[in-house]
Amino acid sequence: MPLDSLLKTPTGIDGLDEITNGGLPTGRTTLVCGSAGSGKTVLGMEFLVHGILDFGEPGVFMTFEETEKDLTRNVASFGYDLPRLQKEGKLAIDHVYIERSEIEETGEYDLEALFIRLGNAVDTIKAKRVVLDTIEVLFAGLKNESIIRAELRRLFRWLKQRDLTAIVTGERGDGMLTRYGLEEYVADCVIFLDHRVNDQISTRRLRVVKYRGSTHGSDEYPFFMGPTGFSVLPITSVGLTHGATEERISSGIPDLDKMLAGKGFFRASSILISGTAGIGKSSLAAHFLLAACRRGERAVYFGFEESSQQIIRNARSIGMDLRPWVEKGLLHFVTIRPSSLSLEAHLASMLHDVKKRKPDVVVVDPVTNFINLTNFNGARSMLTRLVDFLKMQQITTVFTHLSTMATGLESTNEGISSIMDSWILLRDIEQDGRRRFAIYILKSRGMAHSHELREFKITDSGIRVGGIYTHSLQAASIQPRKKRARARGTASGGRK
Repeated sequence: MPLDSLLKTPTGIDGLDEITNGGLPTGRTTLVCGSAGSGKTVLGMEFLVHGILDFGEPGVFMTFEETEKDLTRNVASFGYDLPRLQKEGKLAIDHVYIERSEIEETGEYDLEALFIRLGNAVDTIKAKRVVLDTIEVLFAGLKNESIIRAELRRLFRWLKQRDLTAIVTGERGDGMLTRYGLEEYVADCVIFLDHRVNDQISTRRLRVVKYRGSTHGSDEYPFFMGPTGFSVLPITSVGLTHGATEERISSGIPDLDKMLAGKGFFRASSILISGTAGIGKSSLAAHFLLAACRRGERAVYFGFEESSQQIIRNARSIGMDLRPWVEKGLLHFVTIRPSSLSLEAHLASMLHDVKKRKPDVVVVDPVTNFINLTNFNGARSMLTRLVDFLKMQQITTVFTHLSTMATGLESTNEGISSIMDSWILLRDIEQDGRRRFAIYILKSRGMAHSHELREFKITDSGIRVGGIYTHSLQAASIQPRKKRARARGTASGGRK
């Protein structure tokens, strides 16, 4: 992609600078529009705070609705200490009260008084960044579109002449991006924020509608507003530029390592373990975690079905004691019900924990639950972004997936197998009134892996992988005959 010649001002907001290829246009105006509660004010304030803290650029926030006191309180939950920044002379907040009944439509209507007031605030702290929140209040009593358009052009021209990088917020209109349907024609960059609720699940999306003189991401991107502020989710490897190492790490099960060319998984790879309920997916993941901790590596376990104490207890029942590694600080559990957060909130929370803990390995157990929060595309998009982020951080990740007979064992209802580097399938076989387990590797990119179906057992000293499964699958398997034939074709089709 060619470099943009347009000068840009980084926002400092996670993900937004990647989407805009460097930030907002320097010395120009950006319109941020959306419905009430979509996050316009938070985005604008974070643009100023990051400008002050990260880039040494003072800023002015001019509000036409909230008072300075209310604004300070409202954004304090995001960790913004506005009074301190004001005291240091780096931030100016000005509440401009406008009485609608006093606005008259005359040919002499203009914003000269606003320019004087804003100019004084800018000069006082030598501001480089400005936020005006929200633009509709200025023109609430006007109906003449020619006057509104003229004054908007004059406002944006004034900001540009002062070489100020500005954000102007606007309310969403009826069938239009903004209430008047005019602002998007005079702004250099337009960002649209959408807050929607589907099936009682709240989701937020951001889209760069236009960006004069610059390339930009044109898709809808999920975003999240949490304790650390506004973040577009996530910073991803759009160009598939993450590194690939030759280093191998153990699965924690020696016989499984032998099936993986005798060396285990590639570091920084993504591994999918799928199988029916109770077959040992979490136990296999626990082996992987324990091996990492014994190597002195940090690990994070994201659990969406069991509490950390239950996970530790269950692992101890098969001879794996995880508690000492928790006490040493090498293993950290994050357990939460899937329904407690939206999909993008889960993703934001996971990225926050990964950045904070800086693990070498991660377990996500299971990914199946995310499909209940949204549609097929939403779940796959979320998992793709998560995989990309973890690979960029060179983190080896194990994902567990619940398979059902209805979907077939060699398929995943989220369609995520294609984004995984290795796929291990645990087979549930009923024979002579007994339940037997078998394991085989459907794929493992970059290595000559085993294509054998091997028996495995869960014992009081962990998982044991045995020899080649020699029992008759035709008589024993609980899969329909057509699916068995298809499975044999998949397993013997060569390594991927």
